[in-house]
Amino acid sequence: MSLFRFPQWIARLTEEVLDLLFPSRCAGCGRPGWSWCPSCAAAASLLLPPVCSLCGIPWSRGERCPRCEADPLHLDGVRSCYIYSGPIRQALHRLKFHGRYRLAQTMAMWMLEGWARFTMEADLLIPVPTSRARQRGYNQAAMLAQALAEGLTLPMHPQALRRVRATPSQVGLAQNVRRENVRGAFLADPRWVQGKRVVVVDDVCTSGATLEACAAALYQAGATSVWGFTLARVIGGGSFSPLPKV
Repeated sequence: MSLFRFPQWIARLTEEVLDLLFPSRCAGCGRPGWSWCPSCAAAASLLLPPVCSLCGIPWSRGERCPRCEADPLHLDGVRSCYIYSGPIRQALHRLKFHGRYRLAQTMAMWMLEGWARFTMEADLLIPVPTSRARQRGYNQAAMLAQALAEGLTLPMHPQALRRVRATPSQVGLAQNVRRENVRGAFLADPRWVQGKRVVVVDDVCTSGATLEACAAALYQAGATSVWGFTLARVIGGGSFSPLPKV
């Protein structure tokens, strides 16, 4: 059960007690005594400009990469802070299956740097909703969005977007299949998003299909702009490889 189903002060108090009982371990390599050790910090690959103006992958030869010229995403754009590899990949795995809010706060600090780097603007943040039918751990998107919202002093409204159809995992699916898999899977509430600039927060972007499906619902509900913002981005391959146990 996610800590986000309890009042935040209870969740944080629980974590403080756990921190007293058990020593901190690096989110990347598991080294005791660190929440994020210098070796993992040095090994993490920042995603820096120049990037494709739409999908946000590294790109310096024009506004849009060839993939977006041929088959553009249907949202204002996507930006990510790190390449999904090495210690960032390990840290996101720990967040997904262990749900530590302190780790989400650390990651939100990294996302704040990315937010400034890409000059993001928004009226509110919304996490990608999780399907309860296949949720194996915590909604890491909601944890990141909550911590990021606190750092930006922006509202975060998870109730503004909900998943109305359970979908199979996107892992290993081709781009066109990913789009069909999540098409019509989300519904947005105009009371929260009409006339607003919305940023949808997720942990990782692979192809952008899920963010695109969220954007479709938000545009339909009256959002004036929709951007996707993730901690990490898969570069090349277009699909996740299985996560290791940590």
